[in-house]
Amino acid sequence: MDGLTHPRDLEAWHRWQRAQQPLARRVRGTLDVLREIARPDGRAGEVVVTRGGPRCRVLVLVEARTPSQAAALLAPLLHLPLDDVVVVSTSPVRDLLPAWLWQESRSLAHEVVPTLAREGAVVLSTGPYLRLGRLARGAVEAPERFVSVQHGLLTPHAPPLAEGTTLLAWSDADADFWRSGRTDVTSHVVGSQLLWDAGAPPSAAVDPGAAPVFLGQLHGVELPPGVLARAAEGFCRDHGARYRPHPAETDRRSRATHARWETEGIVVDRSATLLRELGAPVVGVFSTGLLEAAAAGLPAWVHCPDAPPWLEAFWERYRLAPWGGAPTPSPERTGSEPSLQVARVVRGMMRA
Repeated sequence: MDGLTHPRDLEAWHRWQRAQQPLARRVRGTLDVLREIARPDGRAGEVVVTRGGPRCRVLVLVEARTPSQAAALLAPLLHLPLDDVVVVSTSPVRDLLPAWLWQESRSLAHEVVPTLAREGAVVLSTGPYLRLGRLARGAVEAPERFVSVQHGLLTPHAPPLAEGTTLLAWSDADADFWRSGRTDVTSHVVGSQLLWDAGAPPSAAVDPGAAPVFLGQLHGVELPPGVLARAAEGFCRDHGARYRPHPAETDRRSRATHARWETEGIVVDRSATLLRELGAPVVGVFSTGLLEAAAAGLPAWVHCPDAPPWLEAFWERYRLAPWGGAPTPSPERTGSEPSLQVARVVRGMMRA
């Protein structure tokens, strides 16, 4: 069946994820767990931004300050009644929203998250697989109040959903894929705010003479690093493409690969140029940026020699076009803004 490798077992998924990580990162992860055990009262450092009264009726959990999580979790707040809304993030996010939305910002300790989750009518998250989501999910008594919002493309190695969660998916195909045959998950199709924003007019200007840009994913664990590196290196050599590292490509192996490529004549583009401003064709293996580029009007393709069957199925689900043919079509635009659709679901749960 086309679905997750671990459709229910979150601990099995964590074991798989740890096994893919470099030794140094695994050691750091173990030390972080030991520190949490040693300090059960929690470690200060999360940030809370809030507006309204003393109660928390909507708790929003931002595990990372990324464009994808901001689009999935923060954009809906523009369409919600903001009394008693609390946002908890692992880093400051207040500047990502209009100043009028928030009245205060302060540090928060771990132990406050379960308290907020217990009293909240709705918990808006990316799932239970990271720290804030895990803390909140363990405290929510009605599992359907724990809402999981899709914020990126789904491979078979995506983490499983929490039991009984309410899923807000980009498409029917993604909802079916992430549920993987489960009947305990209620899903709603809301679309992708990330792709909606990428497709906002005007369309990106394309320079017909520009060399392609290959979107890096050397940090990914879904495929062996050698497969990802060979796909990128071979394409860049054969087509004179620039290589654009993913922001997470900061580990020693990735940096060494970048340096080797540069000495061999491959251009590594470390600029902070927005994707839609590249003005060039975009190529990658399974990056969400490919659909963002297609939405913006840039020609986009996928490329990976000897792709495994799951990757070919992934390309088909998202209509990602292999290099050599017509480019990837722009994602279909939903009837209304996805963040508004997320807000409608949340408002309905607040009234229930």
